[in-house]
Amino acid sequence: MKRLLLVAAALAIWSGSPETLVRRSLGEGGRPLFTSIFPPEEFAARRIRVMQEIGDGVAVLQGAAERPGYLKFRQNNQFFYLTGVEVSRALVIIDGRAKTTTLFLRSRDERAERSEGPVLVPGAEAEKLTGIQRVLPREEFGGALAALAQEGRVLYLPHRAEALGAATPGNVTAHTEKTLADPWDGRLSREAAFIDHVRKKASRPERAAAIRDLDPILDAMRLVKSPREIAIVREATRISGLAIMEAIRSAKPGMYEYELEAVGDYVFKKHNAQGIAYFGLVAAGKNAAWPHYHGAQSRLEPGDLVLYDYAPDFHYYTSDVTRMFPASGRFTPEQREMYTVYLRLYQALMTSIRPNVTPAVVLRDALRKMEEVTASFDFREPKVRSAAERFVESYRKADRNSLGHWIGMEVHDVTAPYDALKPGMMFTIEPALTIPEERIYVRLEDAILITADGYENMSGFVPVEPDAIERLAAEEGMFERGDRPKSTP
Repeated sequence: MKRLLLVAAALAIWSGSPETLVRRSLGEGGRPLFTSIFPPEEFAARRIRVMQEIGDGVAVLQGAAERPGYLKFRQNNQFFYLTGVEVSRALVIIDGRAKTTTLFLRSRDERAERSEGPVLVPGAEAEKLTGIQRVLPREEFGGALAALAQEGRVLYLPHRAEALGAATPGNVTAHTEKTLADPWDGRLSREAAFIDHVRKKASRPERAAAIRDLDPILDAMRLVKSPREIAIVREATRISGLAIMEAIRSAKPGMYEYELEAVGDYVFKKHNAQGIAYFGLVAAGKNAAWPHYHGAQSRLEPGDLVLYDYAPDFHYYTSDVTRMFPASGRFTPEQREMYTVYLRLYQALMTSIRPNVTPAVVLRDALRKMEEVTASFDFREPKVRSAAERFVESYRKADRNSLGHWIGMEVHDVTAPYDALKPGMMFTIEPALTIPEERIYVRLEDAILITADGYENMSGFVPVEPDAIERLAAEEGMFERGDRPKSTP
């Protein structure tokens, strides 16, 4: 079996160089046997933290199953977060008492390997590549679980349905609940079924197995990103920004929303994304009034503002960036007024972000700045003034303690209780200014990283000022260049 070489390119990844992220050396070719997105030590450090949290307990996780049909395999997020292993139906036991990890993999399938190439299998090579002490055949998992049952150990398993590509905690939970409640379906999630199987295997006649939820422990760990994770999300953000900028260059009246969505698809794939973080939100004109519109069938008209909200799944990490721009390349006077006052209010929120305070403190400071914006802005249209005043009023009246949504392995990433914004936390801001009676909706979104002394707007290179957007729109687009998207901001 060809051995995966972790070479200088991978070292560049681990030092956070965005230009060389995830460039893998595979010798004679083929897919890697183990991820090179992070070194084994990154995953080992996470497992050590789990051991510290569970004490004498044992964490047990199952990996994703193979996909039905000819779809590339993608591991579920919780399993990948702790192991980096990207093969189907893997299992892992993390023993808090013994301070050991045991990975269980399916044995070699020579017929499958002849068709698709080698994958990670039990044995010494897997132990070396993953940094996991023992990698055993999957058939031995039942015996290992039974041995733990004899010891009466507390077992920690994920309870939330698994997140694969383009998933969030909210939508996988909602899907699970709807499926279970459907009288014509009623299936358990894979996690619920796995818990039932583990409970039966680990229970003794005199004592049922004690099973607890592992998700809160992992969610708290995932809330603050490591330097290596930050580098990957920064690259996902860069790719998203490149796609948006290319869409602005390429947009013309008469095009269809799906054509602009295809620009994003091309740029994502060109930069080695493994998929999409969420369906493309490309909304022309009044379609933007639906915040998650993704029909993508409308034609761009000369007077339309276009909302473009799209990001890749870049090696298990995502971002979330949104821009709005005129389909014709130039804002009308009314659009410019409305967009500009919104932008100033948006910037009032962004520039109030800082570490070691709660979101409520940030919002209080932002409100003061927003009031100054509306007091000094040169309004020409009464309806724009009213929309801006409603926007500010929503911050004054609401009991807000959130700036936006977390980002990370999922576009609306996991959350956990926290006291204040800490360095390494990552989220987006995306407030909207609306005129509901006219179905007018204006929204931007940026990916924010909390730092030791402030914040980094990771998507700040993507233009937001009206003049800068118009200059970008005047540049040659990829269709005019012969499908040659730019590779740098």
